[in-house]
Amino acid sequence: MRRFAMKALFTALAFRRAEKERVDWDRNILIFSTVVTVGLVALYVYGKATSRW
Repeated sequence: MRRFAMKALFTALAFRRAEKERVDWDRNILIFSTVVTVGLVALYVYGKATSRW
C-alpha cells in the first residue's frame, strides 16, 4: 500500500509539472477510471456494511 501511495504522489506531482498546452489524455482517463472504480467499490462496501443491499 505504501508503494502505491508513493506512485500516486509522484504521478500527481509530475501531472502538475506537465506542459500546460499539451493534454495527456491517457493519463487523464486512467486517473478518472481509477477514481470511479474506487468510488464504486467504496459505495459497495458501505452498502454491505449498512445492510442496504
